[in-house]
Formats: sequence, C-alpha cells, structure tokens
Amino acid sequence: MTGEKWIIYWNEYSSNTYLYGSEITYHAKDNVEYENLLMPPRTVIKQWFSKTNYQAHRIEPSLPIIDGERRYRVTVHIDCPEDEQWLIELIFCDKYDAVAGRIAIRDDVSYFQCPLRTYSYRMELVNGGMTRFRFHYVEIQEVEDEQEEKFEEAI
Repeated sequence: MTGEKWIIYWNEYSSNTYLYGSEITYHAKDNVEYENLLMPPRTVIKQWFSKTNYQAHRIEPSLPIIDGERRYRVTVHIDCPEDEQWLIELIFCDKYDAVAGRIAIRDDVSYFQCPLRTYSYRMELVNGGMTRFRFHYVEIQEVEDEQEEKFEEAI
C-alpha cells in the first residue's frame, strides 16, 4: 500500500539554478531541456528546498514535509544520453541547519528514510558527467505496509 505522493517540477524562475554557460528551454512544466557543454562534474545544477525564507528570496518551498518515521520512494524522470549520468542528492538538516545526513540517488527508483533529527532538507540535481538532459519531474511517495518488506529486501 502506498501513501501520499508529491511531484516536484523544475520551476521557471532561475534562482538556485546553475546558469553559467547554460542553455535552458522550458517546453512545459514537466519538460525542461538543459544543456551546458563546459560544466564541471559534481556541479549542483538545480536545488529544491523544504524550508525557505520567503522574505529574503521570494520563493516558496517546493519539497514536501517528510519525517524520519516513514519510508519513501523517489522516482526520477530525467532523460539523458546513455553514456552520461545524473545524480540526485538529498541533504537532511537538523533545526540548527547542521547536516544530519545525506543520500545519493543514481537509479530511476530508490527508497530512503531520513534521519530522525531532520527538520528540513534539500534536493540537489548534480552533474554526474552529463552535458545535456531533459528534466520531467521527481516523484516522492510514502511507502506503507507491505511495501516496507520490499524496502527491507532492497537494502
């Protein structure tokens, strides 16, 4: 049985996006084309946050509130050439903004549970050695009951 599901899109505003030498085309909210031939590996291309300072940055949180007692499934919908690789990192912070844990996601479907101390978190799309890709969306879904057994087996 699965729980609540959230879809995270690449918003059209360019804050928290690596722009230097980048060409970004917004075809639709679930179809963003990105190209940068000179971007170094491990560069953070885009960030999403569960907690923001609206007064300072004028952006709203784009990630759902999650807790350390539940398990979640992340499904990544990114198209990139076969010989290139993307990376999604989830960085969990405590109430003092100190990093409480991090998870690297390289597969289309992954499972995670955040640390109990998590107060907020951010999701980063990182260049794993790619020059162009098409971003559709990232889906985060609660995993409940019998699916928890599958989660245990996957570990």
